[in-house]
Amino acid sequence: MTDPTTATADKPVATGGTAEASARTRSLSGDAWHDLRRRPLFLVAASLITFLLVMAAFPQLFTSVDPTLGDLSRARQDPSAQAWFGYDHLGRDVYARTVYGTRVSIVVGVLATTAVVLVGAVMGLIAGFAGGWVDSLLARVADVFFGVPFILGAIVVLSTFRASVGQSVIGISGLVIGTIGLLSWPIVMRIMRSAAIAARNQDYVKAARALGASPWRIIRRHMLPNTIAPVMVYATIALGAFIGAEATLSFLGVGLRDPVVSWGVMISEAQSYLRTSPHLLLFPGAFLVVTVLAFVLLGDAVRDAFDPKGRS
Repeated sequence: MTDPTTATADKPVATGGTAEASARTRSLSGDAWHDLRRRPLFLVAASLITFLLVMAAFPQLFTSVDPTLGDLSRARQDPSAQAWFGYDHLGRDVYARTVYGTRVSIVVGVLATTAVVLVGAVMGLIAGFAGGWVDSLLARVADVFFGVPFILGAIVVLSTFRASVGQSVIGISGLVIGTIGLLSWPIVMRIMRSAAIAARNQDYVKAARALGASPWRIIRRHMLPNTIAPVMVYATIALGAFIGAEATLSFLGVGLRDPVVSWGVMISEAQSYLRTSPHLLLFPGAFLVVTVLAFVLLGDAVRDAFDPKGRS
């Protein structure tokens, strides 16, 4: 007969062995996700971002007021039960504009980040894999763009091409997204290039080359999965920064403008009434700060999760 004491004692060993085997078989992304779920910082940031994404996708769930409807008789009225955030200088509901401004601000940040990642990652992967004169040429091109101050370059580009897009919401937003992407891709290119150079010298890449794999197959199957993690970490942090960049450009008068509704446009319109009606700046500014902070915190959590040395 089996000794019950022995059988009971053996169970934790089996369970522990299964857990250890499961941990050994997890990939880097799986291990990072397992670590992220235990981080309060990640959970708080992800909850805030999820709430903002829902607000951006379905603003009608949060307000039924038209954000473009103005009434000069209620211009710059303070917050009240009828208008939680008050009214702006044209008598438009600040709360409704803040809710609807979430969509444009986040869409601009997401599309700008996507453009930066696509251009920078492709350039960096090609440079790191090819090496030689291709690497040198692409690196010098990136250095040229990297040397242009972002604000100065954005003012020049937006001022030059602003008249060509007119007052179209899509045209204005597309120009701002393109400008951010044009001036920001070298950072991603450098990150991806460094990761690609390190991966190029690994044994699995050398073995794939020895077996006659094509360069496209080596890049797609072997190098890209092992180099994309640091780019994704940067993209998470940069998304918040690009939302802030859009607000900065709008505040300077070269970014988004009416009829676009965004937090940057609202902050730009509020600057003339800061002393008499601070609520015009307070609420869109608070949403902007919380959004940028949420993405930065999310990026920090993702970076720590993908860094094996930083895990406890």
